[in-house]
Amino acid sequence: MKKKFFKMLSRFNKKVLPSYSKKQLDLQKASKVQMAIIGWKLWVTKNALD
Repeated sequence: MKKKFFKMLSRFNKKVLPSYSKKQLDLQKASKVQMAIIGWKLWVTKNALD
C-alpha cells in the first residue's frame, strides 16, 4: 500500500514539478525553494523504490 502510494506520488511529481537536471541547475546557486523541491523529489523516489 505504501509503495503504491509513493509510486503514484512520484508520477504526479514528474508531471507537475520542474526537472532541474534537464535545466542543468547548479546546486550551489539553487534557491531554498528549488532545494526543497529537489529534497521532496528525492524523498518520494527513495520511498517508491524501497
